[in-house]
Amino acid sequence: MSSSPTPAAGTAAAPHVVEDCLGFVQLLSDGTVRRSTDYSMLRPTGRVPSDSDLPVQWKDVVYDDAHGLRLRMYRPTNAGATKKKLPVLVYFHGGGFCLLSFEMTSFHAAALRLAAELPALVLSADYRLAPEHRLPAALDDAESVFSWLRAQAMADPWLAGSADFARVFVTGHSAGGNISHHVAVRLAGCVMLWPYFGGEEPTPSEAACPADQVMGPALFDQMWRLALPAGATKDHPFANPFAPGSVQLGDLGAAFPPVLVVDPDQDPLHDRVVDYVARLKAAGKDVELVVFAGQGQGHGFFATEPCGEAADELIQVIRRFVHGRLSDCQSRVDGSN
Repeated sequence: MSSSPTPAAGTAAAPHVVEDCLGFVQLLSDGTVRRSTDYSMLRPTGRVPSDSDLPVQWKDVVYDDAHGLRLRMYRPTNAGATKKKLPVLVYFHGGGFCLLSFEMTSFHAAALRLAAELPALVLSADYRLAPEHRLPAALDDAESVFSWLRAQAMADPWLAGSADFARVFVTGHSAGGNISHHVAVRLAGCVMLWPYFGGEEPTPSEAACPADQVMGPALFDQMWRLALPAGATKDHPFANPFAPGSVQLGDLGAAFPPVLVVDPDQDPLHDRVVDYVARLKAAGKDVELVVFAGQGQGHGFFATEPCGEAADELIQVIRRFVHGRLSDCQSRVDGSN
């Protein structure tokens, strides 16, 4: 049996890996982080639309010079010609606050579909990732996106020519759904796709999840350890919207916007999502829950299969919510109420 050599007296042991998140992020014992941004193996299944498949144009812009943060703006190619103003969807990607980027094939495909098929002007934004930048960094960056949007409302030709600022929605996938909750009080509408919430007490849907399921509690718990402030538990308000110290929903009054929550019922976070919606309703909030029951869909299905049957249905659900809010949504992005 071999053993590692004992460090000489006075010599510090070499840093070792204390957290390894799918091989993409490694946290070392001395606090340093190794990160890979090569997500090429995380390709979605089935057909993926290319830029030439859908009548959408896109461009990348920097929204935060200080942190070098970018977003990708998508606009239907006929938007300028029709003169019809489009709703604005600000989209935040998933990845447990630790991984991924708007540039990933799956998120790019999702944004292309949303822009073309709703139709809408879509802003898909990156944000700082943990553990280098623990929460609330991502939430602060989301606020910066909307500050940028207000500042650019008339300066950017795509926004000035195509954006309907009476219909601005925040939407997000998993961690992006969590972000949507935390910034929703400033917006005209909110679309949460399987929001990433947590808590110390396991729910039945989490307890029933097979131990070897990749998108399951073990990975989610690891990402919370990497993303939350050092020493915080999953009952921190960033993870658990009903933990002590969270904003009380009843105190928000009419400020909390209409919300659409989408839940794939095979998601380990199913119970947390259902409880979230129930509490919103109990607080008198305008919330709609759409459950993809009996379809065998799990956490993140829009990213894993952006052109599947469930994704087609999801587009219809979002379209109905976004375009049905024309009469009762008033954006706070342009400073009005």
